[in-house]
Amino acid sequence: MPPLISHFSELAPDYDVLLCDVWGVVHNGLAAFPQACDALMRARATGKTVVYITNSPRPSEVVKRQLERLHVPRETYDAIVSSGDVTRSVIEKRHGKSLYHLGPDRDRSIFEGLNVTFAGLETADYVVCSGLENDEEETPDDYRERLQAMLARKLFMVCGNPDVVVERGNRLVYCAGALADLYATMGGEVLFAGKPYRPIYDLALAKAEAATGKTVALERALAIGDSLRTDLKGAYTLGVDFLFVTAGIHAEELGGREKPDPAALTGAFAAAGEIPKAVMRQLVW
Repeated sequence: MPPLISHFSELAPDYDVLLCDVWGVVHNGLAAFPQACDALMRARATGKTVVYITNSPRPSEVVKRQLERLHVPRETYDAIVSSGDVTRSVIEKRHGKSLYHLGPDRDRSIFEGLNVTFAGLETADYVVCSGLENDEEETPDDYRERLQAMLARKLFMVCGNPDVVVERGNRLVYCAGALADLYATMGGEVLFAGKPYRPIYDLALAKAEAATGKTVALERALAIGDSLRTDLKGAYTLGVDFLFVTAGIHAEELGGREKPDPAALTGAFAAAGEIPKAVMRQLVW
């Protein structure tokens, strides 16, 4: 069982670069977490480089504007990398191919500035999935018929957000990862653009190096997040330490937001197959 710590300042001296998740660690989709923002600003004041690494299907510039609306201070980070950034790079490489967008209109910013040809499922060359069209009411099962039609045409899917669920306020809503997982289990081909897969981490490390002018030593980098499926697995695969924040998407299954249950934590890490460096309820300096 990794140590359950109360203050990030205990851990911070061991690291130079922080690869920090956003939704569930810095905000909950409706409001910023003041203590987490304070911790990251204090970390940067001691010379740490903070790169926000998010499975948002929107470009990092759009994520930046969202953070401003949620009153996350600009001083909390040096750079942002999103699944949307990786998705855009995939779209650019498939120049001349038509795509079907599976997701809400609010995610259309992912295509801004790109030479994209949209098409229906009957004629599209591939699919870009950014989420459920109405995540307040729908579940992945509502999309089985559409996914079956995609499978019949052997359409390749780019998943712009590998998260299965995310917190919105105090409830969980389904994300693109839930649709992509279902499509994959049906036999469809999927490329996951974000965590825990390597492309988003390579982009994050490049931005950290651009910010510091130095090569990032992986043993001096720490990933921070609230998802065992994406954040912990991604950190383990990359080869960096991981700080697990329990008061996020796994809060209820771990015994509640206020005090995680040690037995539940042990079971969750055993199921995940990896163990974090340390555990915190929330990110606090």
